[in-house]
Amino acid sequence: MKKFIYLLLFLAISQQLVFAQQKQLVIEDYLNTALRPKPLSQLSFQGKSNNYTYIDAATKSLVVRNVSSGSTATLLTLEEFNAALVPNYASEIKKNIPSVTWSENENEFTFQEKNSLFKFNVKKKTISKIISWNENAENLDFASNNSVAFTEKGNVFVTEINTEKSKKITSEDGVQIVCGESVHRQEFGITKGTFWSPDGSKLAYYRMDQSMVTNYPISDYKSVPAVNNYLKYPMTGAKSHHVTIGVYNVKNEKTIFLQTGEPKEQYLTNVSWSADAKKVFVAVLNRDQNKMQLNRYDAETGNFEATLFEEMHSKYVEPLHSIVFYPKDNSKFYWQSQRSGYNHLYEYDADGKFLRPLTEGKWEVDEVLGFDESGQNLFLMASKETPLESHAYKLNIKSKELTLITPESGFHSVQLSNDGKYILDNFSNKTTPLVTNLKDVTKNKIITNLLQSENPLKDYKTGEISIFSIPSADQTTDLYVRMIKPVDFDARKKYPVMVYVYGGPHVQLVQNKWLGNADMFLIYMASQGYVIFTLDNRGSDRRGQQFENQTFRNLGSLEMEDQMAGIQYLKKQNFIDTTRMGCFGWSFGGFMTTSMMLKNPTVFKAAVAGGPVIDWKFYEIMYTERYMDNPETNADGFKNTSLLNYVTNLKGKLLIIHGLLDDTVVPQHTAAFINECIAKGVLVDYFPYPNHPHNVRGKDRVHLYKKIEDYFKRNL
Repeated sequence: MKKFIYLLLFLAISQQLVFAQQKQLVIEDYLNTALRPKPLSQLSFQGKSNNYTYIDAATKSLVVRNVSSGSTATLLTLEEFNAALVPNYASEIKKNIPSVTWSENENEFTFQEKNSLFKFNVKKKTISKIISWNENAENLDFASNNSVAFTEKGNVFVTEINTEKSKKITSEDGVQIVCGESVHRQEFGITKGTFWSPDGSKLAYYRMDQSMVTNYPISDYKSVPAVNNYLKYPMTGAKSHHVTIGVYNVKNEKTIFLQTGEPKEQYLTNVSWSADAKKVFVAVLNRDQNKMQLNRYDAETGNFEATLFEEMHSKYVEPLHSIVFYPKDNSKFYWQSQRSGYNHLYEYDADGKFLRPLTEGKWEVDEVLGFDESGQNLFLMASKETPLESHAYKLNIKSKELTLITPESGFHSVQLSNDGKYILDNFSNKTTPLVTNLKDVTKNKIITNLLQSENPLKDYKTGEISIFSIPSADQTTDLYVRMIKPVDFDARKKYPVMVYVYGGPHVQLVQNKWLGNADMFLIYMASQGYVIFTLDNRGSDRRGQQFENQTFRNLGSLEMEDQMAGIQYLKKQNFIDTTRMGCFGWSFGGFMTTSMMLKNPTVFKAAVAGGPVIDWKFYEIMYTERYMDNPETNADGFKNTSLLNYVTNLKGKLLIIHGLLDDTVVPQHTAAFINECIAKGVLVDYFPYPNHPHNVRGKDRVHLYKKIEDYFKRNL
C-alpha cells in the first residue's frame, strides 16, 4: 500500500514538474516584474568608505557589507526609519526605505520626502531637514553644498542652504521665454537646464527664447470639448529658438549673461565650470552642425575670453560631453570626441593646447566612470572587446596603459568606489540573467559574488536566441543580427517571420545582454510561432562615426539595403515561410517599417508602424538637419525619403499606430500619409492612442501589444 501511495505521489510531482516546464507566456507577462532578473536594490558604496550597502529584500532593511571581512550587518530597519520620520516629518508610514544617497560621512545619507531634502544619521537613528523647495518645483538640481535650484512655470528658483525661502531669480512668461529647462530638444547630450559651479557659489542656466518658433497644436481629447494645447515645435528648415546662458551669483544675487554672440540660431551645449568657479566653458555649434567651437567665458562679467579649439566635419559634428578637469591637476582636462572616427578621449591643457590622445583604436568609449584617489588612473566603459558588449577598463593617464577589469562576456554596468580600488559590477549576457560581483581593481580579481540571479523564465517555454553577423549589402562590413526561433522549433516546418527594426542613430538593438537585449514582447511572439529577426544596419550605434554617417542626407536608403540583406539571408533558410513575412518598428523604426513596405512591396505581407516619421520636413530641426541638412540644400534627399511619394506601391497590409499627444513625431506625419492614401485610393489601417505621447506606456502597452499580435495573426 505504501509503495502505491509513493508511486502516486511520484507521478503527481512528475506531472507538476512537466507542467512547470511547459508554462506558456501570455501577453500580459510584459508587465510581470517577476519575469525580470531581480537586482540588489539600492546597491552602492557607503560614502568615502569601501563598504557597500543595499536593501535586504526579505526584511526591507538597509544592510552594509564590510569589504575587508565580508561580514554583513543591518544598518537600518524599516521600522527604525519610520520611527524617526513619522510623525515629525511625514504623516504616513513608508512601505520601503526611500532612495538614499550617501554623504562623504559614511554614517549619513540624504533622501527626499515630498519637497524637502533630509539627512539620516544611521548611528544615532535621527533625521534632520537640510533644505526645502516649492511644492510645484520641477528639474531639481542640488549644489555640492546642498543648495537647490529648480524651475516652476518656466522660471528658475534657488533655495540656499540654511534658508527656508526660495528666491525667484528669473521673471519670464514661461511660455515664449523659458529658463532653467533643457533646450535644443535635448539633443547634443543636453539633459537639464541648470549647472552649479563646483563650490555652489554660482548657477549657470539656459534661457530659451522661442517666441519666433511656430505653435503646433496637440489636441487633448480628455477635455469636453477637446482643447488644443500649443507646443513650440521647430520644424526643419523653419525658425529655431534662441538660447543664451545666464550666470547667477548667489552671494550678490546678480545675474550676468555669457556673450555667446551671433548668429542667434546656434546650439550652446556641454556647459561646464572651472574648478575655481571663475570660468564657464561652452561648446558652441553652428546650425549646420558641421563646426563646433569650445569657448571659455568669464563667469563674473560674461565676456568671451577664447576659443580653445574647433572641430569640423564635412557631414556633422555632434558634441555630447562636457570637458572634465583632472582632480589633482586643474591645468589639464580631457574631452570626448569622434574626430578619429570613434569616440575617444583627448587631453588638453587649460588654455586649449592639444596634448595627446588618451585612448585610440577602432572601438568606442561608452562612458567615463571617474578617477581613482591618486588621480593617476581613469576608469571607463568601452566596446573594445566587441561592439556587442561594454566592459570596464582602468586607464593609466601617464602611460596610457589600458587594463580590462571586467573580462566576463556580456554587457557590464559598473559603480566605482570613491578611492577607485573597488568596483560593483553588474552584468548579463544572452544566457545569463544578472550577475553582481565586488571586484578588487588593484588585484584585478573578484572578491565576492553578491548575486547570481536565477533565470526568471526557467519554468516557461521560450525560443532559442542566437546572435551572429551577416555581410552588409555592399559586402564592406559585418552587421549584427539577433534571431529568436519559435518554441518547439522544428527545422522541417515553415514559420512566419516578424522583423523587428529600428535602424536609426544612437540605438543598438542587438547586444550581448540577457535575452540578447530582446523585449519581452518579442520573446512572447516567438512563443506564438514566429521567427523574430532583428538587424542593426549601417546608421545605428556603437560602430563608429563612418558606420553611422554613411546615411547622411538620404536617411533610409543604406539602412534599407542592409535590412534587405537580412531578408535575403532569411529567404535562404529552409524553415522560413517567405509568403508570411511581417515587419514592426516604432519611431525611426516606424519610418523604416513603412519604407520597407512601400519600397519592397512584394516582400512583406503585413507590417505595423508605430509613431513613424513619414516626411522629414515635419520633424524637428536639431535631429533632421544633422542627418539630412534642410529642405533647401537637400531637396532631392527630402524628396527621396518622403514616404508620401511611394503610397501607391503599397501591396500588403499596413497598420499605422500613433499617439495623438505625440510631441516628438507629431501626428501630422501619419495624418499626411493617410490623406495621401485616401487621395490615391490606397487602403491602409490606422489606430490612434488619444491619451498617449510618442510611445504607449503603462498598462495600455499590453493593449498595444495585443493589437499588434492580432494584426499579425489575421494577416500572416
